[in-house]
Amino acid sequence: MDICYTIKDVRERVNAWKREGLTVGFVPTMGYLHEGHKSLMQAARANNDKVVVSVFVNPMQFGPNEDLESYPRDFEKDCALCESVGVDLIFHPEPKEMYADGFCSYVDMNGLTTELCGKSRPIHFRGVQTVVLKLFNIVKPDRAYFGQKDAQQLAVIKRMVKDLNVDTEIVGCPIVREADGLAKSSRNTYLNPDERKAALVLSRSLKLGRELIENGETDAKAVIKAITDSINTEPLAKIDYVDVVDFDTITPVDRIGKSVLVAIAVYIGKTRLIDNFIIE
Repeated sequence: MDICYTIKDVRERVNAWKREGLTVGFVPTMGYLHEGHKSLMQAARANNDKVVVSVFVNPMQFGPNEDLESYPRDFEKDCALCESVGVDLIFHPEPKEMYADGFCSYVDMNGLTTELCGKSRPIHFRGVQTVVLKLFNIVKPDRAYFGQKDAQQLAVIKRMVKDLNVDTEIVGCPIVREADGLAKSSRNTYLNPDERKAALVLSRSLKLGRELIENGETDAKAVIKAITDSINTEPLAKIDYVDVVDFDTITPVDRIGKSVLVAIAVYIGKTRLIDNFIIE
């Protein structure tokens, strides 16, 4: 497994693979990898000749007073996980490698980025889109893999690729959960034992919402209320949002049908966690 720290080195290796006619699968990450990331790597490994993983804590997608400095990092552990899956190359750049002095070009989007996480994190998706497009331009992957846990991000990246004619297939992969239902997240490490127990209210409340829909409920407001009431039974939980939106456009819906995303963001103590489910 190779580790590259510069854009030049990545391009040289990928271009050599391309000359051999090999396909490239790509998993962009911010590191501190867990089973959720591993599932993306395994999907990439199963469907491509070569697999590239980026490990880059992207400063552009963090707003003021967010957790850029404290975001968990363990590159040695990340490398071990990548190697166990058979990743061929890790791209681990420094911020100055990705953002040269005087950097002033960004990727922005109207519509999909204004709801859900966009309400409380107004610059977040501009940073996500910019770094992902840069990574696509560097790696030039045939396929790129994103987890459904970040469902709005998945929808945004799919739209960006379509709008900007990026020749990369975007593959969404299912949420990976702990045995007790909590969605895998690097930020779970912030939780103390009491908060970790309290965090189960997210998956428990979403399960209640899904059961309502499976039993015939189509009123989005009723589902939102049921999930909200359930979350509010947990004293350590503070709701950022509970929303029902069209998955493709991330716009609110009144009635629940196909391609609907039910998404929540909840603070457990100081830690902001997200979770969701999609009605296909």
